[in-house]
Amino acid sequence: MEYVTYEEFNKMDIRVGTIREVEPIADTEKLLCCQVDFGEVDENGDKKLRQIISGIHLYYPDVSVLINKKVLYIINLEPRKIKGYESNGMLMAIDGMDGSPVFLVPEVDVNTGSKVR
Repeated sequence: MEYVTYEEFNKMDIRVGTIREVEPIADTEKLLCCQVDFGEVDENGDKKLRQIISGIHLYYPDVSVLINKKVLYIINLEPRKIKGYESNGMLMAIDGMDGSPVFLVPEVDVNTGSKVR
C-alpha cells in the first residue's frame, strides 16, 4: 500500500451529486454519459450540470433507475476524454459481494453539492 499525506488527500473535492440525465454511449457495453447536478450555477444563474462518464451500464441496463440518485463523486480531477466524451469527475463506488458497484450514499437526505469532510 502506498500512503498519501493528509495534505494530498485534502486536495480531493468529494461532493454529493444528483444524477439528472443518463444515456448509454454508443458502441460500448459499459459506459454511461451522466449529467450530474452539484448545485452549481453558470454566470447567468442557470443550473449547470457536469458531464461524467461512468462504466456501470452492465449493472444498470435500465438507466432510468439512476435518475435523481444522490451519490458521491470526486469533482476536481482533470477532465478526461473517454470514447470522445469529456468526463469532469469520477463516480465513487465499492465492489459489492457479487462484484457489482455499490454507490456511496449519505444515510440521510443532504443537499446536492454537499462536500465530504
